[in-house]
Amino acid sequence: MEILLPALKVVGYGLAAIGPGIGIGIATYGLCVSAARQPEMKGGLMGYFFIGAAMSEALALIGLVLFFIG
Repeated sequence: MEILLPALKVVGYGLAAIGPGIGIGIATYGLCVSAARQPEMKGGLMGYFFIGAAMSEALALIGLVLFFIG
């Protein structure tokens, strides 16, 4: 069981990293669609996109840190 635990942690982190990846993909899609519909709003939308992408990526980095601590 002691040999299996580190492998399960790696798989767990890999599965946890899927969420932020999907989140950033959906946010990028939304930005592209919104910018195509209203090009004059692109500057404001980019700010919101970067904030959302940073928050989503922070979750992945917290998971990475917890993986190395545990």
